Amino acid sequence: MNPSIISILSFSLFFLSQFSLSLSAERCNPNDKKALLEINKALGNPYDLITWDPKTDCCTDWAEVTLTCDEKNNRVTALNLFKIDNAKHLSPAIGDLTYLKSLDINNVRNLSGPIPSTIVKLTKLTFLRISQTNISGPVPEFLSKLKKVTYINLSYNKLVGTIPVSLSQLPNLEFLRLDRNKLTGQIPTSFSRLAPKLTYLYLGHNQLTGVVPTSFAGWSFDTIDLSRNMLEGDISFLFGKDKTTFEMLLDHNKFEFDFSKLTFGERLERLDLNHNKIYGSLPKILTKQSWQLFNVSYNRFCGRIPQGGDMQRFDLYSYFHNKCLCDAPLPPCK
Repeated sequence: MNPSIISILSFSLFFLSQFSLSLSAERCNPNDKKALLEINKALGNPYDLITWDPKTDCCTDWAEVTLTCDEKNNRVTALNLFKIDNAKHLSPAIGDLTYLKSLDINNVRNLSGPIPSTIVKLTKLTFLRISQTNISGPVPEFLSKLKKVTYINLSYNKLVGTIPVSLSQLPNLEFLRLDRNKLTGQIPTSFSRLAPKLTYLYLGHNQLTGVVPTSFAGWSFDTIDLSRNMLEGDISFLFGKDKTTFEMLLDHNKFEFDFSKLTFGERLERLDLNHNKIYGSLPKILTKQSWQLFNVSYNRFCGRIPQGGDMQRFDLYSYFHNKCLCDAPLPPCK
């Protein structure tokens, strides 16, 4: 046989053997790869996921910012979808990524439809964020089955309906954001079961009604955001010198109680109460706090603004539109 032909055949056999070896050495689990390709298809095969090529290895060749594979068993453990243009829907195939610990979908503006119920299959999930999308429908009851989850952020979406009571069945939940949706109804009283682990609670910018459960009385948050709802009643039980709360955003509601004799935990540095029906005077102990944010405007306060500490750091807009508050930064008392 012609030596040149033998050389060509030898090279071809070597190339095929190497190609076959590379295929057999692919890290990406075939079930994970199939699910990811279904997810990509449902999203509309966006250009942002151009590296998701079915001919390549998802664990080594696809963009590292979008997914993470476990080094031990080569299963996909994290999926991150950020700022994808013209995305369509989230595929039910998301539930087939059964080793997923983190699902992070953020600022995917056109993503629509409900949250797939197949997410209940993600029993290893600890981190869930679907934020700044057009996702709609109710906050799913089935989220209560994600027993390992510590972080849920469903903010800035188009979710409707009430807050599921079943969320109080999440034993490890530390962080919950449902703000900036269109939620209605009351705050579940059963949420007290989430204490003391849940220390970040964001329910602001919804259409919630009723009163804040008194079961919150023995509970300290790092941040509690109830702003811009239609909540009412006495929330003085959220305050107290033994509280370790850092930030309280309670503005634009219908809260009504006497502020005069409240005490404050030393960690409280951010307090917004504007646009409520709160009355009484501002106690002098407010001067002992290190305030980053303080706003009591548009209420029914009377008397002298305590002088000293950080109280004069804020301009008149933090105090004005009250019944009869006076002294700096407002006009002098008569």
